[in-house]
Amino acid sequence: MNKVNAPTAGATAGLVTATCPANTRLLGGGARTTPGNTGSLKAIAGFPTFNDSAHAFGAKAAADGETNPDSWSAVGWDSGANSANYTYAYAICSGSGINVSGATVKVRHTEVSGPTTGSTGRTATVGCGQGDGNLIAGGAAISGGNVTTTGFTGPGSGGDHLNGSFPSASGGTPVGDGTTTAAYWTASSRTGGQSSPGTSTDAWALCANDGV
Repeated sequence: MNKVNAPTAGATAGLVTATCPANTRLLGGGARTTPGNTGSLKAIAGFPTFNDSAHAFGAKAAADGETNPDSWSAVGWDSGANSANYTYAYAICSGSGINVSGATVKVRHTEVSGPTTGSTGRTATVGCGQGDGNLIAGGAAISGGNVTTTGFTGPGSGGDHLNGSFPSASGGTPVGDGTTTAAYWTASSRTGGQSSPGTSTDAWALCANDGV
């Protein structure tokens, strides 16, 4: 886990990255913001990444087809200013002492335009392809777009938020309790009451071969 005292200004991204120990595999991650009594503070992204210069040490998300990310980034977002805000990133890693040399975790990512109109929603769904292995986790974001190439930027309005990040069918329908064959991950986003130009919705799927 890692945390940062951000965002402290309105409509600015508070990004923080947690990295797995050496010789382990990233298996998933999570995001959290505090305090819980600030009505406009929320987590707007949680995604796989790498703790290296090519990914701006977590500010650029892992791109489609990359393998074995070692970190998880989280982004907090607030429409107002609050010096007490914190954003937390959680990386779920394989245990120490396990030989992971034969295990590959592949990233699948998609980005769709929108939502850009006030009080509307958008979904993005991505899945594990043939030969990728099994779905083990996923991530989501509402962003300013191009998060795998230019680094994370916030969406177009302070009220933008995520509604969900969940395993799903190919059409984005959430899977039911006890499902063992889910191969897709869906991100669900929504704007606040204002228009949100340039906003995108991102989804990531982490797919592992039988070595994990």
